[in-house]
Parts: sequence; C-alpha cells; structure tokens
Amino acid sequence: MHHIGGRAAPVRTTARDAPRRLHPPRRHRRRRRERRRMINHILLVAAREFRQIAMTRSFWLTLLILPVALAIGPLTQRFMSKDDPDRVMLIDRTGGSTAQAIEARFDLERQRSILTDLSRYVQRYHLDAAAPQALWSQHDRWYSDADVARFVADGGVAAAQAKLTVAAPEDTPAFKPDKPDYAFVAPPPAVAQSSDATVDAALQPLLHPTAKDAKPLDYAVLIPADFGSSPLVRLWANGNAGPRFVGTLQPVLTQQLRGRYLQANGLSPAAAQTASDIAPALSISTPPPGGGARERVLIRSILPLVACYMLMMSLMLSGSWMLQGTVEERSNKLLETVLACVSPEELMYGKLVGTVGIGLSMIAVWMLCGIGAAYATQGAIADMIRPALEPLNSVGTIATMIYFFVAGYVAIAMIFLTIGAMSDSMRDAQGYLTPVLMAILIPITILIQGILSGGGGIGIEVLTWIPIYTPFAVLARLGSGLPAWEVVATGVLLAAFIAVELVLLGRLFRASLLAAGQRPNVKTMLNRMRA
Repeated sequence: MHHIGGRAAPVRTTARDAPRRLHPPRRHRRRRRERRRMINHILLVAAREFRQIAMTRSFWLTLLILPVALAIGPLTQRFMSKDDPDRVMLIDRTGGSTAQAIEARFDLERQRSILTDLSRYVQRYHLDAAAPQALWSQHDRWYSDADVARFVADGGVAAAQAKLTVAAPEDTPAFKPDKPDYAFVAPPPAVAQSSDATVDAALQPLLHPTAKDAKPLDYAVLIPADFGSSPLVRLWANGNAGPRFVGTLQPVLTQQLRGRYLQANGLSPAAAQTASDIAPALSISTPPPGGGARERVLIRSILPLVACYMLMMSLMLSGSWMLQGTVEERSNKLLETVLACVSPEELMYGKLVGTVGIGLSMIAVWMLCGIGAAYATQGAIADMIRPALEPLNSVGTIATMIYFFVAGYVAIAMIFLTIGAMSDSMRDAQGYLTPVLMAILIPITILIQGILSGGGGIGIEVLTWIPIYTPFAVLARLGSGLPAWEVVATGVLLAAFIAVELVLLGRLFRASLLAAGQRPNVKTMLNRMRA
C-alpha cells in the first residue's frame, strides 16, 4: 500500500492477480478432486468385494451357524441328558447299618445341591424378603452338613416353595429341583441269599438284562459280613464307575470302617461312633458374585475373550474368501480390466475395506444373536452373560475394543490379500497360507487358554508386544485389567506396524498383481518390498 500525502492509496490489482486472490490455487482443487476420486474408487471396490463375498453360500451358512446353534442348543441338551437316575443296589451283610449310612449320605448331598440351587433361584429373582432368616436367603456360602440337616428339618424344598409362592410376582417361574441322580433298589432274594462266591453270577442278569424292557443296574455294592476286620468292599459298575459316585461312597465306607475298628479295639459303640463322626467345622466365606478377585476377573474376561475369539474366527473366514476372490481374479485375467479403471493402491485399500465390512457384519450379527439369547433366557447362561457385559459400561473399554478389533483385522487381512496377489491358484495360495495360519493360530490358542486358566505369565506379556498378536492379546487381557500406559503404547505400536505393513506389503502387492506364472521366492519378495 502506497502513502501519498500521508494517506494510504489502494493497491491496484490486475486481471491476472484476481483469480489468485479470490480462488484457491488450481493444484489444491486438483488434489481435492483426486482424493475424492480415489475415495470413490476405494468405496466402489469395497462395495464390490462386500457384495461378491455376501453372495456366496458359504458366507450365509457361516453367518447362520451361531443363531442355529443358539436355537437348537437347549433341545440338544435335553435330548442328550440322561433322564433316568442311576440304579444302585446295596448288599449289606453287616446288618444294614452301613447301607443306611450310604443312602443317608447320598440323600444329604442331593439336599445340599437343592439348597444351593434354591439359594441361586432366590438371589436371581430377588425373593429374599420371603424368609430373610432362611438358609436359602443366605447366598454365596458353603452349606455344611448341619445346615442341610436344618433345611430338611424345616420342611425342605416343599416348605420353601410354599413361602416363595406367596412372595414371588406372578410372572416369576416356579423353582423346580433337579431330578435325583441315584435311585436305590433293594436286592432281590437271589442276590441277598447268595454267597460271596456266587454273588457275581447272581448280579449278571441285573447288570446286563436280556429283556428289552428291563432296566439295567448301574452300580452294585457288596459290604461283606467281616467288614471292619477286613477293609474290602466290592463294587460292580455297568461301565465306568463315575468319580462322583465313588467320591460320595468312599468317605461313608471310611467312616464306617473306622468306627468298627475302634469298637474292635475296646471302645464302646457310642464312643466309637462319636470318634468316627468327628470332623472339623469349616466356616467358609465366599465373595459375592463378581466381587472376588478371580471370579470377577473371569466374569469380566468373558466379553473380551469372546471378542478375541470372534476376531480370530471372522478373520480366518473372511480372509480366506478375500484370498480366494483375488486368486480367481488373477487367474482369470480380470485384474487387467480392473486395473484399467482403478490404481493398485485403490484396489488394495478397497479390498481391505470390503473385507473389514464383511467381518464386522458377521460379528454384529453374532453378538446380537448371543445377547438376545442371553436376555431371552432365564437360566445360568443369562446370569453369567449379563454381568459379563459390565465392560461395556466404560467408554474407554468400548473404544479400546473397537480400535484393536479393526486394527487387528487390517493387519491380518493385509497378509491374506498379499498372498492372494502372489498366487496363481488356490494350491499355490495354500502353500503360503498354511504356515501363516499355524504361526497365527497356535500362539493365539495358547493365549486364550492361558487367560482362561488365570495365568499372567511372561508368555502373555511377550505376545502383547508382538504386533501381529497385539490385538488378540489386548482384547483377551482387557477383563483382567491392563494399565492405561500399556494400552496406549501397544496401540501406538500396532498403528506403526500397520503403517509399515501397508508400505512394504503394498509394494509386494503392486509388484505381484500382474506377475502371472512367477512364483516368487523369499529373495524376490524382499526385492519387491524394496522397490
């Protein structure tokens, strides 16, 4: 601006300067047009990739696997479960006291199971007000033998149901105790009157009946007349003896054997019985649901572990579909036509976006089906899944899961895409794919097992800092709690790895697209990455 006579004079502008001052430079407009065109091409390739995979039968069959499994799961469990209890025969030749003690112990264990299930039922439907002082209103504890005896003396499950019916809302389902696992049957005369030498022959028709409508005997226990002086007790099992049955039977026989030994050594029957019944009174305190360290970790780890597993499954499936499509395009000479319309970079990014879209759509459908099934049921599965959704209450956790999920998808999908670009057939692709899958799946499987077992060893820490395993390790460890600095550091490391991967594997992808008939070795691949 010029000053004439102390006043500023306006600067004259020429016609050539006006567009430069009023409009942005042409190169900026050109760059914006190129970016828009590139984004449009990427989205077109992504839409084509998504549509091509979504039109396959395998995609829909895979997508429907989980909903079908959730639908038929309860029916399958009902058909595969054993309705009839195991039939048990006690042959007591000591006078009957041992058989009575065995039956009493099995009944006590069943009542303990009923009391525990009843307590969970009351806690689930918030029915503690029906009888606040009742044993079944005292949750998250171990019920001792004295507690179970008191529960039975107070009327057992029938008395509890009468109180709960009055206090429960109308839409509350009634409590149904499980059927007994064992049914005791009296020995027939042929078995009761047989000798120890002939009892085997007498039991065979009962263990293996020939009549079609006859129910076989599952267990037979012989307590000989000299039990006490001899510790031998015979057990017949129609198949493998269940550890639960043997574990319940063994303490009763041990107690009876100890009492008889004490009587044989001069103790009175009453004193011997008292001595054999002596046991420590354990007072066991358990944390509230989700309140204990290990239980809380396991419950909160359910959703992250499911996300880790779903990431692995969807990657293997959608990655294989993308690889197959790329191989077919390359073998059918379709890539020349495609590359006439889009650049190799646009093709690569479009395929990645389309594959990520396929994977996320599968995950969304599976998660909606799983959450819907959990909230539609009123069983133990729903009780476990509902508190497992607690991590979703944190915005930071949700953002972390989404970031590592998408980043992990891009990191692994890029490997599949590059393998497809280097292969002329699926046979060639399998040669590259098999070692890659083994290198990815085996450590991830070990990682998931380690998290489930509550481990936090150095192996899990190491996998967290290896970029190819970082998404899976971070997702799996979210439930056990990760320091914020570690989440941020591994996130930055993963982003840097993806950036380097896109550059190096992108060069390999571009150089391999039109190199048909050339199976590159390691040296060739390294040279293409440097180019």
